[in-house]
Amino acid sequence: MTSTDVQRFEIENPTDAERPIRARLEGPAGFATGTPLPCVIVLHGFKGFMDWGFFPELSRQLAGAGFACLSFNVSGSGIGQNIVDFTDEEGFAKNTFSLEVRDLGLVRDLVDSGALTGIDATRCGVLGHSRGGGVALLNAAARGDYQAIVTWASICHIARFDAATVASWKRIGHILIPNARTGQDHRMDLAALEDAEQNRAALDIEGASARVAAPTLVVHGTADGAVDLSEGERLVAALPAGELFRIEGSGHTFEARHPFEGVSPGLAAALSASIAHFQRHLA
Repeated sequence: MTSTDVQRFEIENPTDAERPIRARLEGPAGFATGTPLPCVIVLHGFKGFMDWGFFPELSRQLAGAGFACLSFNVSGSGIGQNIVDFTDEEGFAKNTFSLEVRDLGLVRDLVDSGALTGIDATRCGVLGHSRGGGVALLNAAARGDYQAIVTWASICHIARFDAATVASWKRIGHILIPNARTGQDHRMDLAALEDAEQNRAALDIEGASARVAAPTLVVHGTADGAVDLSEGERLVAALPAGELFRIEGSGHTFEARHPFEGVSPGLAAALSASIAHFQRHLA
């Protein structure tokens, strides 16, 4: 097993000092004092976090392949100082798509600033899972300077709730999102709905994808029950340099669980294809 170095730190949240962006940087042992490495920023999805399930394994494998992997929790993830439990329910309730896009922008700005040693900011890629894939594409379209992008089980639009749910949401002022793993019900306030409605054009993932020139690998399981394969197909149709990598019979998390129980065949395929994509276009 390749030896790696891990650094944890916080990035200031300009609108909420109590909810910083908590980040994790991993690279080969000694990378901070060696030749700067290409960087891959990794973004979790809805009800996810950087220490969930497969993310530490993804980080370790990227580091083993010669990359600096920068993972982070969005400021409204619901994960606070306790990095593996949902203890910040208020943060989750107030979170929006636009805030997540902003958070990714702040992380990328930090990479570009040169403050993180061991990173070559001119060779930067991004990987997002599920909702994080959509956020990654929105940020990539706005910036135009990523060299490689990978999405895992990505959404292609932000309208995730039916009309009856939206009507109830507006009437009550919030909805409850069940978390089958923890048994919690997470509250989502009107901020998320208002953001989606008021910023529909700015949050148009398919439209943004048409402006993403970087080679993009869209990884999607054919048995994904949370985000249908058709959403990945729509992204590839919109992307100028998109490629669809189907994983037959695999689900939304490629059969990975939390706590992590090892690399499943579906996850192994996602890891191998993704690392190869970054090696082609970043290394």
